[in-house]
Formats: sequence, C-alpha cells, structure tokens
Amino acid sequence: MTDTSVSVPPIPDTTLVPIPTGSVGYVSAAFIEFNEPLVLSSGQILPSYTLAVETYGSLNAERSNAVLVCHALNASHHVAGIDASQPDSIGWWDNMVGPGKAVDTDRFFVIGVNNIGSCFGSTGPVTINPETGQPWGASFPLLTVEDWVHAQARLADCFEIAKFAAVMGGSLGGMQALSWAITCPERVGDCIVIASTARLSAQNIAFNEVARRAIITDPDFRGGDYYQYGVVPTHGLTVARMVGHITYQSDEVMAEKFGRTQRSPAPGGNFHYNYDVEFEVESYLRYQGEKFSRYFDANTYLLLTRALDYFDPARDHGGDLARALRDVQARFLLVSFTTDWRFAPEHSRELVRALLKNKCDVSYAEIDAPHGHDAFLLGDRRYHAIVQGYYDQIAMRLGLPARERTTGVLA
Repeated sequence: MTDTSVSVPPIPDTTLVPIPTGSVGYVSAAFIEFNEPLVLSSGQILPSYTLAVETYGSLNAERSNAVLVCHALNASHHVAGIDASQPDSIGWWDNMVGPGKAVDTDRFFVIGVNNIGSCFGSTGPVTINPETGQPWGASFPLLTVEDWVHAQARLADCFEIAKFAAVMGGSLGGMQALSWAITCPERVGDCIVIASTARLSAQNIAFNEVARRAIITDPDFRGGDYYQYGVVPTHGLTVARMVGHITYQSDEVMAEKFGRTQRSPAPGGNFHYNYDVEFEVESYLRYQGEKFSRYFDANTYLLLTRALDYFDPARDHGGDLARALRDVQARFLLVSFTTDWRFAPEHSRELVRALLKNKCDVSYAEIDAPHGHDAFLLGDRRYHAIVQGYYDQIAMRLGLPARERTTGVLA
C-alpha cells in the first residue's frame, strides 16, 4: 500500500454564481502527499512528493471508468470546471471534459494531475527541500516523462484503479499517454495521443534551447536560486514564452489576427528607430510573454522542456519505434492537425505505422484546421466529434450508460 496522505482546501461559498451549462461546476484541488521515495530515471531519488489533483465525475463500483488526462508544458491539474479559489479560472480543456461533452463526466471519472516539477501545487523547484529547509531551486532532480508515469501510477493505486479506461493528452501530455502505454501496458485500455510525437525533432529541441538560454542568461536567474534573492527572471521567461507562442500558432492564424497592422505608424510613414512595440503582433507576443512570466516558474520551464527533449522510447531499441511499442496492449486514437508545424502530422503518421507493424488497434484522424499546434485546445467540431465517438466506443465496451446529454461544442 502506498504511504500517502490527502489534504483538500475548503471550497468557498459559490452558490450565488451560476454554473454554465455543460460545466463540471466549481472544483477544488486535492493535494496528495506520497511519503515513499521515488527513484527517478536519472538515478536520483525524490524522498517524498506531493501531487495536486482534480477529479470530475464518479468512479464506478468496478473502478473501470477512470480516465487520466495528462497536461502539456504550461498547463496543470485544472482540466475542467471553475476553480473555486479563482472563479475567473476555467479549466484548460473545459471544452473537452464535462457532462455530455466529448469526455463525458456523466459516464467517466476523470483525473487531472499536475506533474512533479511543475509549479501549480505539485512538488517542484519552488517547494521546500526537506533536507535544506530552502526551495529546491536549481538542485531539483532531473525528470523524464517516464518519471511522471511512475508517479501517476502510484496515484492510480491511491484510487485503487488497476486499469485506466483511457489515458489521454495533447502535446507533452500526448507523450505521457504514449509512455503510459509502453511503461504500464496492462494498466491502459485506450491511449489517446493528440498533436504529439514519439520524439522531438532537432528543430523542436533547438526552439527549446533558445527559450532556455533566454532564461539562463537573464541576470535575475542567479544560477536558478533566484528565490532567495526575491527576484524573478522576468525578461528571460517573457522571451521564452514569446518564442514558444510563435511555434504554437500557424502562419495563417497570425496573418488573420494581425497581418502587418501597426499600432502607431510613424508620422509621414517614416520608420521608428527605438525598437519599441510598433506592430500588433509584437504587442500580442509581449503581452503573452509578460503574462506568462507572472505565473510560471523559470526552473520549472527548464525542467519540463528538458523532459520533452529527453523523451524517445526508441532510443533503447536502436531507434526502432516499432520495437519500443511491441509490448503495448492498449487501443490507440491519434489526432493531428494539418497546420501544426511544431508537432506536424508526419510525427503522428510515424507512430501509426509503428503501431500497425505490431498489429495494434489504431484509429487516426488528421484534421484540416487553421489553428496550428494550439488546435488541440480548441473546439473544432470535427475534432471533438471524433474524440466523442471514440469515447462512446470505450463506454460501450465497458458497459457504461448511454450518453444522456449533448452539451458543449457538439450541441
């Protein structure tokens, strides 16, 4: 039995605020403490750790209807609903998860968990190292996607969930879902990998490195121990987010949103020479970057992007992805988007070919959508219909009740 303890903050009175149709309503995270050491892929040991968790829906008597949702780089356990402590905070996949939505919480018990190393309540660089009494900072152990899977498997044990009906995620979350199918094959019924890849391209690693260098070279980074100086490497985080945000958008969307519109054209059409914000797209990127720097931790950004870089299940199999997948037992749904140049469709097709080589049950959809990588977070009706139809099949196999509502993006 895993040595754990659970704390749940009180939910404030929200009875006077209406809950939108199709929402899971007000939610509050639970903080689950694991007191058993976790041996990491690096060989380092995390003596204890906390996972921030939200759940939606009800776990059935057979404990067969659980769905684990894995988050992307800058997201968290707050997948759906309204954060009771911050009523303006809507879950990052609220259009996907809820009563009658594609992942229907009337039928499925959905778990959102914040990864170790992140900065939204789970143990990470901002938390206190019990051995020093100071924030972990730059000394926090290196992490891999596989480490997150092992930590989440302990979480499943806490809920007495022997096998997830599905593990799903987009982007970095899709890598986690894939790793679940490889690392714990007997514990995954269906694996849903959206806008993701089995390994980053050299170009993707390069973008991550540019973002990391922006942070590390910020004078306020202080070698990663900026907490004790009461500063934040704001400029580095801002630039890192600006670089990342460009890669999440398609050229088509950016052209439609901003084009070459100038906020304050120079008098007489002359050029500005002060390099301040002039074009609308510059203003947008700076806004996104500055907002990000106010809520995200710099050390977390370094850790998570390195975990992205390291992920490569085929590495230990001579680069043969099919060999890396030979023991998977899950059925698979893969979804990609035509304008996603960060995790382009050919990455998903490579994974599909490797699964088919192993005679796995695979469904694949390539959505012609203009939104770039961010499409996996949006409410494209075709995309959500595919996911909803796939979950209907899962529900049918498990003998779960038929869908009762059709709220959300498919209404």
